Amino acid sequence: MHPRVEFKKLRSDAVVPKYMTEGAAGLDLTAALDQPIEIPPRGRHLVPTGLAVAIPPGFEGSVRPRSGLALKHGLTVCNAPGTVDSDYRGELAVILINHGEEPFVVRTGERIAQMVIAPVAQAEVVEVTELSATARGTGGFGSTGR
Repeated sequence: MHPRVEFKKLRSDAVVPKYMTEGAAGLDLTAALDQPIEIPPRGRHLVPTGLAVAIPPGFEGSVRPRSGLALKHGLTVCNAPGTVDSDYRGELAVILINHGEEPFVVRTGERIAQMVIAPVAQAEVVEVTELSATARGTGGFGSTGR
């Protein structure tokens, strides 16, 4: 299934994302800034992409870290995965957090995250007085093994 996802540039230097390889799951999102942003260790910043997106109903955009930035610099997406809903039309922005030991400088054109387009379902929500029983029951964290 290939849903049609439309991107609109909100500024001329914005980069419409693309899949970097034939088998890539994520579209690389790129920073679009008026000036570089320095994110100190343990700091976080909302980084704009200069893009708006139209994701079709029944799908979401899941914003995830780029593994190279995470490994080399400790930079990741603060709310990973972030969700872009199908009815959102504002500017895409990524909340980056620096878990590294050195400040990280984000510049325009830098690939900062990736977005995976994935199907989602809206559930029928039903309030009940009792839930069905299972073998696990109310066993919480660690209840299914070591």
